[in-house]
Amino acid sequence: MSFLNLKFLLIFLLLSCNGSINQNPPTAEEQEETSTATINPTGEKLINRIAPPAGYTWEIAMPNSFAEFLQNLPLKDAGSPVLDYTGAPINNQEEHIAIINYDVGTKNLQQCADATIRLRAEYLFQQKRFDEIGFHFTSGDYFSWTDYANGTRPIINGNSVSFSQTANADDSYSSFRKYLDVVYNYAGTISVNKETSPVHSNAAISSGDIIITPGSPGHAVMIVGCAKDKHNNRVYLLAESYMPAQSIHVLKNPFESGISPWYRLDLNSAPIQTARYTFNEAKIKRFK
Repeated sequence: MSFLNLKFLLIFLLLSCNGSINQNPPTAEEQEETSTATINPTGEKLINRIAPPAGYTWEIAMPNSFAEFLQNLPLKDAGSPVLDYTGAPINNQEEHIAIINYDVGTKNLQQCADATIRLRAEYLFQQKRFDEIGFHFTSGDYFSWTDYANGTRPIINGNSVSFSQTANADDSYSSFRKYLDVVYNYAGTISVNKETSPVHSNAAISSGDIIITPGSPGHAVMIVGCAKDKHNNRVYLLAESYMPAQSIHVLKNPFESGISPWYRLDLNSAPIQTARYTFNEAKIKRFK
């Protein structure tokens, strides 16, 4: 292995979603509580598959918004396992309620921050907002989809990044998917944290926001659904990938089984516990 490849391997391991697995299992009382949310196993989209808890209804999303895109995410068949990038089921199949029907890829790339990048990029691609698709590397360098589609590729030399037009132009979806793999390779929770804006109040939390801890260990999950009751109390669905790269999946809530898989979120109360990770700081952000 060359020194350069070893260096990037060490950076990759440093920025991965590793080392902060949730160490607080639910109590017996929490496990015994039955959720009032219902699951429709024939629902092909998130909004059709997972009903809100009793007294709550799905929040109406604006047409063509990121929130509308997320609540209509396509799902794999009910009961599908979480697969890693080799196509093998991961060991932990107990913490998810649904699998988003996007490929994982064949390399160990699409992990936690990458899943948030994937969902945002897929939305912009679907909306044909191609000029808005672009993400920063952890180095701070910005790489856009339009540049990649025109044949531009990053060139890594030590700690420096430059760009050169070394490929033929290709704006197909398969080329877009390859672009995302390049972004995954050089982005992470640190870069996603820097290019997102903080959410300052509970009332402002919405679908598309990201719960994030940048660094090593770091992790990120995305809010993909929102429901509210008549008092405007809200609950949320959370989706993530993890390490190794694996299916983007919607999490169960083992800590409040009466509303699982929905979560309550409070910026004024830390930590935020999710099925597989504890965020010690209640930090919620969104793409600008």
